[in-house]
Amino acid sequence: MDRLPQDDLDRLHGTLEHAGSRRALSADHTVVGVFGPTGSGKSSLVNALSGTDAARVAARRPTTSEPLALVWSRRGSEELLDWLGVSRRVELPDGAPLVGGVTGATPRDGAAGARRTAGPVVRADDGSPASGGAAAEETGRRRLFRWRRRPRPASPEDRAESPAPALPAPGGDAGLILLDLPDFDSTALAHRATVERLAGQVDVLLWVVDPQKYADAALHHGFLRGLAAHGAVTLVALNQADRLERGDLDAVSASLGEILAAEGLRGVDVIAVSARTGEGVARLAEAIRTLAETRAAATRRLAADAEQAAAALLPFAVEQAVALPSEDALDALSGELGAAAGVPVVVDAVRSAYRRDAHATMGWPVTRWLAGLRPDPLRRLNLRQQDVLPELRRSSLPVGQPAHRARVDHALRVFGDAASRGAVEPWHSSIRDAARGTAGELTDALDSAVTGTDLETGRRRWWGIFGALQWITFAGLVAGLGWLGVLAVLGFLQLPAIDVPRVEGFPVPTLLILGGLAAGILLGVLAALLARLGASRRAGRVRRRLLGACSQVARDVVVGPVAVEVARCNDFSTAVLAASRHR
Repeated sequence: MDRLPQDDLDRLHGTLEHAGSRRALSADHTVVGVFGPTGSGKSSLVNALSGTDAARVAARRPTTSEPLALVWSRRGSEELLDWLGVSRRVELPDGAPLVGGVTGATPRDGAAGARRTAGPVVRADDGSPASGGAAAEETGRRRLFRWRRRPRPASPEDRAESPAPALPAPGGDAGLILLDLPDFDSTALAHRATVERLAGQVDVLLWVVDPQKYADAALHHGFLRGLAAHGAVTLVALNQADRLERGDLDAVSASLGEILAAEGLRGVDVIAVSARTGEGVARLAEAIRTLAETRAAATRRLAADAEQAAAALLPFAVEQAVALPSEDALDALSGELGAAAGVPVVVDAVRSAYRRDAHATMGWPVTRWLAGLRPDPLRRLNLRQQDVLPELRRSSLPVGQPAHRARVDHALRVFGDAASRGAVEPWHSSIRDAARGTAGELTDALDSAVTGTDLETGRRRWWGIFGALQWITFAGLVAGLGWLGVLAVLGFLQLPAIDVPRVEGFPVPTLLILGGLAAGILLGVLAALLARLGASRRAGRVRRRLLGACSQVARDVVVGPVAVEVARCNDFSTAVLAASRHR
């Protein structure tokens, strides 16, 4: 992972840390954050949804200075709210409906409140229930809600503005936390910081806009454009719908829908609501209630976060998997490493040593001793150490010289380029670096491969046959020369001559000399030809072994790390493409 830019890594680690923290907390609660600009009516809508006056509503802006949590089903919510950093909490009684009616005062009802859900519990900043006078003072000072006010008889005007019907609380053990948040465009920087933090923590994002500021760039450029992957957990409420005629409302809703679609939020419906009259509140409440009952919003949010984090990593992923180096590339690398390891030098030494040893065994006895005066090519390279274990042997080959190191480095660069074909940065460079990073290990590995290869330094059995024949022919030559020498001495001393046997009129001593000389030359020529052929065949076998050893070194030392890096690139790309849904 250190191959990626640090900013992307930090973002990814933050996403993983957030996901781990959220999954460790209550899975029964769905956290819905209510976001919006100044004057959009967030707090009024929260009151309309909860049927309380818990959220403070006032003409002065900004009204909401810190987050307020309305909690359905307290059990398990404390740790979740602590993680969210929300200390102001209102617990609704068991069975409290999600929509309790219209809570905002209308011009016709004056200060009279509409229906309320009885018995909410105010929690102090430390999470303990406010009691006695403190609770009454807190309730009176913030006017969070009114206690069990008897509803007044509905007038015809009230019936004309029928409030939203009360929907049942989230079913089963499903819990709901509704967060009333500060304005994201507040002049107080702390408010925006709070909104930005909670926008990354809540499970569902409910954006409240009004007809005047629904296309505000601060909303779309600052938040919605970066949440294109979060359509499944995004709700958009167009508040103050009662201020528009039906035709204008449809036009504004359609315009807002087009803007959202252009930002990637194509599946998000625009719900027209009015916190004052209750219009559309039931539909919005039903959408929230459905999300809470499925208990899937948190998982969907985490999946959307993962998709967004993965989308940022797409430039570093490849659509087609990077293939492992081909056999042709491996053969080319093995050949270059073999050349750098001195394989041609060793092969020539094996060929020369074979002919030298063959001549020392099969050559004419008079001149074969001269072969012993010639230096042994293999011994000069320190490759005849039969009494030393292969893993302890070291040759005298110039593997570590600058020219050979440069050749190895060039071969690794070429191989790295071939292996990284099709990869993008930073993987292209990391694969090349994985290949070039093995240069230091190759010197000893190649030398060990050469010294550990069977060079067939032993002598051939048939050499002894030629050697014996050479001695026989040489003995005939010597015998003929000795015989003629005896005859010459006898003639010089005027002693009686010895009858010399003849064959076809030729004296036997003469035949022995000529035959021994001719046979020796013939055997020498034949032995030389056979030695040359045998040397070439041995050199070929040794060359194949050496190149095979170098190929194995290439696989073990070079291909291994490169394959690991290629696998990392492919695994990373597969995970990113799967998370970003681009497969």
